Amino acid sequence: MQLFDWIVLIVTLLFIVGYGSWKTRGSKNVEDFILGNNETPWYTVGLSVMATQASAITFLSTPGQAYHDGMGFVQFYFGLPIAMVVICLTFIPLYHKYKVFTAYEFLEKRFDVQTRSLAAILFLIQRGLGTGLTIYAPAIILSALLGWNLTIMNIIIGVLVIIYTFSGGTKAVNVTQKQQMFVIMSGMFITFFLILHYLPNDMTFTSALHIAGANDKMNIVDFSFDPEEKYTIWSGITGGFFLALAYFGTDQSQVGRYLSGKSVTESQMGLIMNGLLKVPMQFFILLTGVMVFVFFQFNPVPLNFNPNNKIVIEKSAYKEEYRTLEKKLEKLSEDKKVINLLYIDQLNQDYDNPILRKELVNLSNKEKDLRDRAKEIIEKADSNSETNDKDYVFFHFILHYLPKGLIGLLLAVILSAAMSSTASGLNALASTTAIDIYKRNLKTEKSEKHYLNATKFFTLFWGVVAILFACVGTLFENLIQLVNIIGSIFYGTVLGIFLVGFYLKRVQAKPMFISAIISQFVIIIIYYFMVYKQEKLGYLWLNFIGAILTIALSLIFQFLFFKGDKKENNDLILEE
Repeated sequence: MQLFDWIVLIVTLLFIVGYGSWKTRGSKNVEDFILGNNETPWYTVGLSVMATQASAITFLSTPGQAYHDGMGFVQFYFGLPIAMVVICLTFIPLYHKYKVFTAYEFLEKRFDVQTRSLAAILFLIQRGLGTGLTIYAPAIILSALLGWNLTIMNIIIGVLVIIYTFSGGTKAVNVTQKQQMFVIMSGMFITFFLILHYLPNDMTFTSALHIAGANDKMNIVDFSFDPEEKYTIWSGITGGFFLALAYFGTDQSQVGRYLSGKSVTESQMGLIMNGLLKVPMQFFILLTGVMVFVFFQFNPVPLNFNPNNKIVIEKSAYKEEYRTLEKKLEKLSEDKKVINLLYIDQLNQDYDNPILRKELVNLSNKEKDLRDRAKEIIEKADSNSETNDKDYVFFHFILHYLPKGLIGLLLAVILSAAMSSTASGLNALASTTAIDIYKRNLKTEKSEKHYLNATKFFTLFWGVVAILFACVGTLFENLIQLVNIIGSIFYGTVLGIFLVGFYLKRVQAKPMFISAIISQFVIIIIYYFMVYKQEKLGYLWLNFIGAILTIALSLIFQFLFFKGDKKENNDLILEE
């Protein structure tokens, strides 16, 4: 980090925080603080929705995911555009018709306060954990690579977000996310073209794709029916669809973004914008990771990208054994460079040499074997070390190969992404706690100012909780997977409740509540035994199973045990 990098980083972050606080200061009431007085135009809605999902984890983990496993992760997003259409046609019109502050407020109108509270509590659990992760993810990477104190990093990110979210609520989140998305995408595009510039002079983009393809990095679509495969076109369209439907349709951190739209049409246009741009954006980020992989076919690469593991090894009795592997990797890297240059030369003559392609695969397999052996040594040196280094790949490239100023810009990208997702999470947690839990269960009437102050207090409260969680968190196999796993455990049940509320007019409150409780319990069991313990099921399927199970149980209970009950006066859908 040079002086110029520090200037770029600090000026960018202070501008976003300062501009967001100044532009949206002085909320007069709860409607202004939570819904932004419904003044948000469609393009701001679209950018805010995209920025909320595009956390720092996206820009840290996704390139590393592509570096190791290729482009297959993009299938995770294939169901998203379909989900956007369903939400635009069903969810948004009903939310606007009943003038709700939160998504869960609708559930009381359709069912009862018990169902509303259950959905709100499930949201608070998973979003509280997720918001802590959006702070923790960039903090742990930055602290490891730059030598910064992890706790201080968590506090800095959290406090910056709390300042403008506390000050301006939804308006502040929406306003700042426009600047954050500009910084994020500018930084990523500049980095992508720099990687291409750094490749050998006679190497074209097409040649780079051929090298990536020879190493199985360009397998975009997998038609396998194997449930153990994490990412296939089927899990993406089904599990990904249900996850996107739940996240964008029932998660207050997203619902709050488009509830602030000027009209139903403006909210719908914002979501359609997200549906059109999200898959290409994720494809581009993954492709950036693949290009980083190609770049390292011609440049030195560490045995393990996590610098903490190198420190652990140097202090252990295994350092000589590790250095032997490093020397082997250096020799292997030189061989790879030679073969890759020969392969490029053949490609430039319009000949895809199968012998050279086979040799590239052979060398990549040898490198993978060296990396696996290095992980074993690291674990022997310290059993608590995190050997999985996917989250460190992209940042290793940034710190070692980008010019002055751009390091600061990319750091600003990572922190801006962290702030945008954290801000949406805090705003949603505060809104849900204030409206669905506090206000709904308060016995006496209070003034608008009271509820405004309560919402601000809960913003501060959840900000502190998220910082504390970030400070005691532990690194998982891959952070972007962890966030989606947490969501998948809870989203299916919540989505099932909403789908019953929207489409199954005969199901009443009691069978719905019982079904949701049982479904959530079953999903936790399935996750523990089938996903976590045995890895017999891809976690994306939890969204599909949870939603379908909740719907099926509600129908069974309704017609078997509650058929004779007096019909409840809550069939809002009949009024449509």
